[in-house]
Amino acid sequence: MNGVVKSLAVLGFVLTSAAVDVSAQTPVSFGLGGGVTIPTGSTGDALKTGWHGIAMVRFAPATIPVGFQIDGMFHRLSVDDGGLDLDLKTQIINGTANVVFSFPVSEETRFRPYLIGGVGIYNFDLKGDDAPTTTESETDFGFNAGAGFDVSFGGGTFFAEGRFHNVFSEGDDAKFIPVSVGVRFGGGGS
Repeated sequence: MNGVVKSLAVLGFVLTSAAVDVSAQTPVSFGLGGGVTIPTGSTGDALKTGWHGIAMVRFAPATIPVGFQIDGMFHRLSVDDGGLDLDLKTQIINGTANVVFSFPVSEETRFRPYLIGGVGIYNFDLKGDDAPTTTESETDFGFNAGAGFDVSFGGGTFFAEGRFHNVFSEGDDAKFIPVSVGVRFGGGGS
């Protein structure tokens, strides 16, 4: 886990450094965040609530309320082992391409709600000391949809959002809801 934390910290430093050079007039913003990942449905029977990190690039033209976002997420959820105290975790790495609709608000408003949704690729891998060595990772297609809001401050934007992800996998579809908070820099707001 230390390697993941160090990698996220380096990625955050690079994105923040790059964002400082981005003019406030450009429609491109870069962001980092994280939060909890809540498995739902049959996925919730097999996995416990975990955590995730997210990195994103958003293109939001000032003249229209529709923009685009590409993001990557790293999730880690413990396997519900029925009290056997096994070291088993499911790691999910996904990349999604999304459409973002920002609700029109006045220029003075700092609170800006939005809807987000799109498609992506999801990789599932079983990790931990008790993970079988014969288990292979699985990559599947899925979609996501959700809502959030931006709050502008100084040179950036704070965001909070929740999205429902449905991944088409063999058997039951995997379903989970990441609730994220973070910051975006550049783009002059959302």
